Amino acid sequence: MSQFSNVFKTTIILALLTALLLWLGNLIGGYSGLIVAFIFVIFMNFAMYWWSDKIVLWMYRAKELPKDHKVVKLVKEVANKAGIPAPKAYIIQSETPNAFATGRSPKHSAVAVTNGILTLLDGYELKGVLAHELSHVKNRDTLVQTIAAVIAGVISYVAAMTRWVAIFGGGSDDNRGENIIALLVIGIITPIIALLLQLALSRTREYMADEGSAKTLHDSKALSRALKKLEAGNKAKPFRRNEGNPSTAPLFIVNPFKGSAIIEFLSTHPSMEKRIAKLEALKL
Repeated sequence: MSQFSNVFKTTIILALLTALLLWLGNLIGGYSGLIVAFIFVIFMNFAMYWWSDKIVLWMYRAKELPKDHKVVKLVKEVANKAGIPAPKAYIIQSETPNAFATGRSPKHSAVAVTNGILTLLDGYELKGVLAHELSHVKNRDTLVQTIAAVIAGVISYVAAMTRWVAIFGGGSDDNRGENIIALLVIGIITPIIALLLQLALSRTREYMADEGSAKTLHDSKALSRALKKLEAGNKAKPFRRNEGNPSTAPLFIVNPFKGSAIIEFLSTHPSMEKRIAKLEALKL
């Protein structure tokens, strides 16, 4: 039932993001603005569908692991349990203990782990993490989140245009002041709404992957133990400024960047207490 609820939430959030963008495009340019916004979304999603995995692996200078590496063997084992092709496994040279999955489909996917996570976790806990990441792959979460990120990014861009229109746009002298205020409010509020929706989507997909890990392994304790260690490990050794981009935070199993949001609805990930509580409630 919870899995269906999460899928329903994802559908609603993506629909709201798309509706927000199309409404904003229509507001700025009328029917032609609506069409331009729609075409732009399709183009950006097509580009990210094909190249997002290569871009993020390049960003983190990830190197493919040899076939005899323990992570490769664990990925194959977990992929077999999950009933999907084994993704390629990569290593990131960082002491921050973390991992992420990327790729447009189970047949075109990759899992990346840091040096830090291999040092921090034992094999049992690491298997729980890899099952979480392969659940993302199986659910096509990276594709869903990429689409949401692109739409949210376009909304921010269009909202910036709205603010410029408010400042330099036309309008009669009688209502120009009211138009400027209205457009400025819209230009400021819409990207905030888009960001909140994007963050809600990220948290929803994390819950789904946590549950997927437990069900794949028929064991919720592996991931639960790993998450406790990873929360402490990432607080102690977050990514340095030159190690990554905060916009990629939703990809990782826990937020690897310093200064994570205190209020949950402003966070890329659910609170660790809630994630662990949900895992323990599964009793697997």
